[in-house]
Amino acid sequence: MQFFIEDLSCQHCAGVITRTVAGVDPVARLHIDIPAKTVQIHTAASPSVMAAALNAAGYPAVLQQD
Repeated sequence: MQFFIEDLSCQHCAGVITRTVAGVDPVARLHIDIPAKTVQIHTAASPSVMAAALNAAGYPAVLQQD
């Protein structure tokens, strides 16, 4: 799943997002593209659960469709 996160702008943001994802699924793999403001997450968690966690962390996330 891939999310667009408007507020993703720096390494600090990437760190918070990484810790948030790990809190939901410790074995999740993710790729963060700061210039594109996208986060690709490989996880067993549902997109709605992951989006809710990111939103709660202060990074509203919009699921991007393939």
